[in-house]
Order: sequence, then C-alpha cells, then structure tokens
Amino acid sequence: MLGAIAGDIIGSRFEGEPAPRPGFALFHPDCRFTDDTVCTVAIAAALMGDRDYARALRAFVRRHPDRGYGGMFRRWAHTDHAPPYGSWGNGAPMRVAAVGWLAADEAEARDLAAAQSAVSHDHPDAIAGAQAVALAILWARRGQPVPALRARIVHAFGYDLRPETALAARGFDVSAAGTVPPALAAVFEATDWEGAVRTAVGLGGDADTLGCIAGAVAEAVHGLPSDIARTARACLTEDLDAVVTQFATLLSGRH
Repeated sequence: MLGAIAGDIIGSRFEGEPAPRPGFALFHPDCRFTDDTVCTVAIAAALMGDRDYARALRAFVRRHPDRGYGGMFRRWAHTDHAPPYGSWGNGAPMRVAAVGWLAADEAEARDLAAAQSAVSHDHPDAIAGAQAVALAILWARRGQPVPALRARIVHAFGYDLRPETALAARGFDVSAAGTVPPALAAVFEATDWEGAVRTAVGLGGDADTLGCIAGAVAEAVHGLPSDIARTARACLTEDLDAVVTQFATLLSGRH
C-alpha cells in the first residue's frame, strides 16, 4: 500500500500539467499527498475494521478536505448517507491497493474491490478497474511473473496493455478505463519500482493517480525501495501514518 502513497506523492506536482521531462526529481518541495492517498488509507482502515467503506471514506476526506477531490466525490463525501452516483472515474482503482494485499484469494479480491468501489463509483468500468488493480497485486505477491500477469489481466478485463497503445499520450483522462491500462503497462514494462512510476507519471495528465496505481502494483511486482518508503511516510500526517503502521504490522503477522 505504501507504494501507492509514494506514487501519488511523486506525481502530485505534475497533475494536470504537460508530461515532465525524463529524469525529474522524484520528491520535491512541491510534492504532497493528495486525495489518492487519503482514500487509499481510508479503504485500508475500513478493511482492518468494520468494512464500512463509505463511513471510512467520509471520515478521512472530512479530516483532509483540501486534497484535490473531484467535485461529485467531494459532494458525496460531505453528504451523510448519499448513494453511489454512477461514477466511471479512476477514484475506485486508485484507492484499492490494500485489497490486493489483504485478500485471501481471487474471489475475495474481486468481491472486496467491487464492494469498496460500489459505495461511490458503481459504474461497471470503475468496478472492473478496481478489480484489475487488486488482482494484479494479489497475483504478483503470489509470485506470478510479469508475462503471466499481463496475460491474465488482458484475458479477465480486455485491456489493451501493449506499450505502444497503453503508454501513448492521452491528455487528462480521469476515467477508470483510461487510467488503469497505462498504469499497469508502466509496471509491466519496467524493471523496478522507480522505473514504473517514472513511466506512469511521465505520461502527464492525471499524474498523481497514474503514479498511485502504478506504484501500488509495482510494489507487489518489483518491491518498494526503503528510501522511497521512508521519504513518502515523512510526508504523511500522524493519523495517516498510524494506519500505514497498523497495516504493515498486520501484513508482517501474516508472513
């Protein structure tokens, strides 16, 4: 999960901007955690608690109100008992990382990914995107090699993960269907975590979410460098870092 947070922070200063130049500094004074991190941590907290995803999202968003939320999601988060609003956006896959680490098997990963998505983003594309990210993490942490991961995702979700198409410039795309394939392709074409996130963020547009999703999956595929993990955690507030600590302790107890 910390890979998602680090990718979000790295991409944050490029959101909505043209693609950054190769070799950009990973961490910069202008970097900060965004809505991607807040929602990722909220879902992790819910998974470790009562699995009331809507309540956890609302609580964390209200605690961290100025982190770049989309307008419809912001209204949802600040309205008690608001129903899902048919969103096909990338908010569902960006926050799903913890599911991939905690799910016991493929069926549970699909169910949990769909459940956390559907409280707000109940469009089939959003649910599929969340499931694809969760399953990629699950399969990777179980040792599936990249060629098998790519093939399974393509078969299950129909995404075009060829680099010449998935990694082509596409502007500012906030759809789940338009965000998950390039983020996954960036991971599958890279040889390490940093390379995956650089490629994803380097596409520009919704750079923090591309970095978040790529960073989440790349952590399972390539591992997360300890220096990047430390730097990312130093950017968090005390309440967010406490959930990260709890999550890491839970995972360590399972191995």
